[in-house]
Amino acid sequence: MKLSAVELRRISLPLVAPFRTSFGTETTKDALLIRAVTPDSEGWGECVAMDAPLYSAEYVDGAIDVIRRFLLPRLFAAGGPTAGQVAHVLEPVKGHPMAKAALEMALLDAELRAAGLPLATFFGATRDRVPSGVSVGIHESIPALLDTVAGYLAEGYVRIKLKIEPGWDVEPVRAVRERFGDEILLQVDANTAYTLGDARQLALLDPFGLLLIEQPLAEDDLRGHAELARRIATPVCLDESVTSARAAADAIALGAAQIINVKPGRVGGYLEARKIAAVAAANGVPVWCGGMLETGLGRGANAALAACPEFTLPGDVSASGRFYAQDITAPFQLEAGHIRVPTGPGIGSDVIPDVLEACTTWTETIRP
Repeated sequence: MKLSAVELRRISLPLVAPFRTSFGTETTKDALLIRAVTPDSEGWGECVAMDAPLYSAEYVDGAIDVIRRFLLPRLFAAGGPTAGQVAHVLEPVKGHPMAKAALEMALLDAELRAAGLPLATFFGATRDRVPSGVSVGIHESIPALLDTVAGYLAEGYVRIKLKIEPGWDVEPVRAVRERFGDEILLQVDANTAYTLGDARQLALLDPFGLLLIEQPLAEDDLRGHAELARRIATPVCLDESVTSARAAADAIALGAAQIINVKPGRVGGYLEARKIAAVAAANGVPVWCGGMLETGLGRGANAALAACPEFTLPGDVSASGRFYAQDITAPFQLEAGHIRVPTGPGIGSDVIPDVLEACTTWTETIRP
């Protein structure tokens, strides 16, 4: 795919409500979009880096800088690499998987649009819709949390994920179980907020029959996760720790991951995400597709990934309205607890020009 130009576009989308996790509170989605222009088509990518390095070391300003100064020059010099070659071409630049993933996504979208092939078909997806779970942030009070969960269950979400942190863990989980019963699929996400010294506290979650506890310890603490898995009954799921298929294999071999949350942007792109899913499936480890508050571009691509046969647990592919009153694409709607997989060529989601322009805060076009 000969690149004629690459447009970097920064947008700002207000969230319908503040989203609080153990590492901070988001009220606005500050996102970097990539538009790859080729002689035959164009494709869109979305960088999932946040505006500050809190979830990971990457952040939007840093992604813009590394793309402009180091990644794009290599892609241009490569003379038109395919999406499958992007990771190899960019490998000499250490780190920055979210920035690399956005470029790969844009090129993959452009390639598939030129070929008239949907991303789901390219992935080998086996479903036309995926079960939808919802991520519920930390609230100011348990009654407020219960009201929020009740609303999402009424909308039809099939799985509830509660964000937790020290001081906000056992009691909110207990309250949700007592209010809504053992029938609902319930899991928790700590976003690295605990240490192995908190094992006894985390074991207090065992009686509630959770699907999993996601990333309780630091991302580089695989041995700690393996030890924690031996001390608690709730399955341990890794998120931030899994940065590649190799990292997934290591975590599984150490007994640190009984379940894996696959986030394409975190692991360097959708092609690496497929490899991670394959490694997990080969080892009998369930996977699900996580989310990073993506716009409709990333949401559609995530739905295509989640429709693959390896993804056996409900993921975070929620309706657009969960986060945005007005998305930059046609909204994804919840249908009987599921989200439909896009069927158009490429990622299958098209931007709405007027909406995109209204939320754009900066843009730059770079040519070879």
